[in-house]
Amino acid sequence: MPHAPRSIARVLALGLTLWATAAVAGSPRTEHFSSADGRTELVGYLFEPAGPGPHPAIVLLHGRAGPYSANVNRDCALVAPGRESPCNASTLSRRHRMWGEYWAAHGIVALLVDSFGPRGRAHGYGRFTHGDPEREAVDERTVRPLDAEGALAWLAARHDVQPDRVMLQGWSNGASTALNTMMRQADGSAADKPRRFRAALVFYPGCGPRALLSRRVAVDAPVWVFLGSADEEVSPTVCAEVLAHAAGAAVSVTTYPGATHDFDDPGAERQSVAANRAAPADALARAAGLLDGVAP
Repeated sequence: MPHAPRSIARVLALGLTLWATAAVAGSPRTEHFSSADGRTELVGYLFEPAGPGPHPAIVLLHGRAGPYSANVNRDCALVAPGRESPCNASTLSRRHRMWGEYWAAHGIVALLVDSFGPRGRAHGYGRFTHGDPEREAVDERTVRPLDAEGALAWLAARHDVQPDRVMLQGWSNGASTALNTMMRQADGSAADKPRRFRAALVFYPGCGPRALLSRRVAVDAPVWVFLGSADEEVSPTVCAEVLAHAAGAAVSVTTYPGATHDFDDPGAERQSVAANRAAPADALARAAGLLDGVAP
C-alpha cells in the first residue's frame, strides 16, 4: 500500500475527522434534475463548500446497495418529490455522507445521485443479485451512465460551478458505471457530447463482461482506480488485467493488500479489518490532490 507523505498529513487528518463525524453532520440539500434518458426525474444530494464560487464539482455514484443507510433502506421503495420516505438526505449512508463532506471541505461541490429511488428501488440490492432481472432498470451499462450525464449537465448549468471542472466518483456498481460513463465520453456516445467529465475516481468496480460496456477500456481523461486484493464481491485481478490495457488517457490502478470490498465503509464490521483501516486513510489523503492537479 502506498505510504501517505507527511506533506498531506493535514489532509488525511481532515478526511478522517469527517469520516468520524459524518453521522452527525448537517444534511445536504435535496435537489431534483433530469437524467439524460429524457424521462426520469432524479434525486440528488448536494454538498456545498463555503463561499460563492464558482467551484469545481464532482458527481458521486452509489453502489448496488443504494445511497441510504442499511438501517432504513429495507423499508424504502420510491423516492420522489412530494413523497414521504425514510430514505432521504438525513439517512444517507455514512460513507456517502463522509465523502460528500470531504469534497465540500476541499472547495468542491459534490452531488450524490440516487439512481435507484426515483425508479422505485431505494431499498438497493444485496450481494449475488447481479443477474436479478429487476436490476435491468438500473443497469450500470445502459441506464446509470445517463444519470451521470444528466448530473453533469445540471451541475455545469449552476452559477456556483466551474462547468469545465466537473469530475466523477463511483463505488462498486457505481464505479463500473463511472468507467462506462468515461468510455461513452471517449467514444462520442455521451448524451451531451460537448460536456465532459475531467477525471474519475473509481472504487472497487466490477470489470467483467456484465459490468463494463467493453473489456477494451478507452478513456479521454485521467482515471484513478482503487482496488482491494481481498475483495470478496468483484475480482481485483480481472480489473487489474482489463485496466492494464486501457487506451487513451492515463488509467492508474492502486491495489491495497488485504483490503476487502467496501473498504471505505466506516461501519464496525468493515473496519475490524486492519487493511480496511489503512486503505481509506491513503485514499482520503490523496483524493483531493489528484483532482487538484486536473487541468480544465
